[in-house]
Amino acid sequence: MAKISPKKISKCKQLRSLLESGELEFILEAHNGVSASIVERAGFKGIWGSGLALSAQFGVRDSNEASWTQVVDMLEFMSDATSIPILLDGDTGYGNFNNMRRLVKKLEQRDIAGVCIEDKQFPKTNSFIDGNKQPIAEIDEFCGKIKAGKDSQTDDDFTIIARIEALIAGWGMDEALKRAEAYHQAGADGILIHSKLSRPDEILTFAKEWAGRSPLVIVPTKYYSTPTEAFRKAGIDLVIWANHMVRSSIASMEKISQEILESESIVDVEDRIATVDHIFNLQGAAELSQAQERYLSQQSDIHAIILAASRGSELHELTHDKPKAMISIGGKTLLGRLMEGLKKAGINKSTVIAGYQADSINLAGIEKRINKDFETASELSSLICAQNDFNDDMVVVYGDLLFREYILRDLLETKGEIVVVVDSALDNPNISGSPDYAYCSQDDDRSPFMQDVTLTQVSSSVNESNKKPSGYWIGMMRVRKQGREWIESTLDELKSESNFNELTLPDLLNHLIQQGKPVNVHYIDGHWLDVNSLDDINRAGNFTN
Repeated sequence: MAKISPKKISKCKQLRSLLESGELEFILEAHNGVSASIVERAGFKGIWGSGLALSAQFGVRDSNEASWTQVVDMLEFMSDATSIPILLDGDTGYGNFNNMRRLVKKLEQRDIAGVCIEDKQFPKTNSFIDGNKQPIAEIDEFCGKIKAGKDSQTDDDFTIIARIEALIAGWGMDEALKRAEAYHQAGADGILIHSKLSRPDEILTFAKEWAGRSPLVIVPTKYYSTPTEAFRKAGIDLVIWANHMVRSSIASMEKISQEILESESIVDVEDRIATVDHIFNLQGAAELSQAQERYLSQQSDIHAIILAASRGSELHELTHDKPKAMISIGGKTLLGRLMEGLKKAGINKSTVIAGYQADSINLAGIEKRINKDFETASELSSLICAQNDFNDDMVVVYGDLLFREYILRDLLETKGEIVVVVDSALDNPNISGSPDYAYCSQDDDRSPFMQDVTLTQVSSSVNESNKKPSGYWIGMMRVRKQGREWIESTLDELKSESNFNELTLPDLLNHLIQQGKPVNVHYIDGHWLDVNSLDDINRAGNFTN
């Protein structure tokens, strides 16, 4: 019999349960997605969406300078990042009864469990800034706002807490109790009594007089030294730690930023701050990786093998102190441009076989292998230098190749254990030097559909049979698992040949074909350049946009 998963308790229901548990409960302030996630992971059962903290993270004053839509947008991130309820510090409801109705609807749409509104006039100012000078709303007007909110909610468990500012404004205990009863009768699900005194006397007196007529909430920001047991004995239902996350983050950021400024280094602070991995963890990076495995076709394990050992003597003084792959084209090196193209295609692992002036190849994010025999040996000796880096899915490419992004993208989508890229445009004006002519089982029919074509030979000259070549091999191929096995086996055979140091990648391909191994062809029509000469550098401007 299949196991039935327990029904998920809604966030509104969770908050109501906190208020009505009969125990003293606690929620903690958060002001963005990451702080909300931290609050939940710390073990709190709920979050206070503090108006002070939310306005502070926007860098504005707690005087309704952040619009209610900006607040609600941030709450959506907080709600998405957590599974526990959020009680919003909704100030005065951001206006009159009509604003309150719209606010409740928008909060419910974002799975916010409740809102606390205070009986001051809009726009409000923080209660601890000249609180006794701030005007208080008329009782009937505020009751109307509570009723409007309750009439607008669609979830019966959505909570509206009425916050009383009478003690802050100096109106006295009788006024506070009078307002509490009126708000309770208007439908408020709980009462928040606020005080600016450093002692809890007013709060405890109010709690005694209120006598549990409805859930009672407090914010002990000023009377923080009061033992928690005093709140428990007084019958308080919910304590809000209202601004301590934002205050602690500010204190830490101020200290760390000053240290970094003064030391001009991060060495002394690195071990005292959160790791980048911890941030990834709070952001849910692991879940994204799992989702990628489920929903995306994976190309992240593809490895690039890049042959870049030659000097390129035809380029004269340009390669006096660096290999051809490191000359600059439009402000970027050939190899740098190639690496950008690989990364855009999702290939982040690259091994570069260097030789001439190998130290000048200093790009980040590559593994470098050195062909010490680059002056006397050819391409296969370079390829063997990277044999330990071979992968069951890899691209082998010349380091001096320029090409449009779609060529590599389409190659990665072409089926075959070994797939070579062949340019069928035999009149391509960008071809220079000694091109590698490709002879294929079928010429390019320029069909929009991929042809089932195999390579029959690669040659540096036109065949004696005078058969017209099908195009040019551009120096790029895709190799999958079985193709890798074929290549490694063939390399082992060719090592024993006396002319091994003269053999090239076309020689490898021809040997594979002679063994009956299928080498598939992906046709293109131009849009690439192999940089061999000074003229090629001039042509390369077409590839620098």
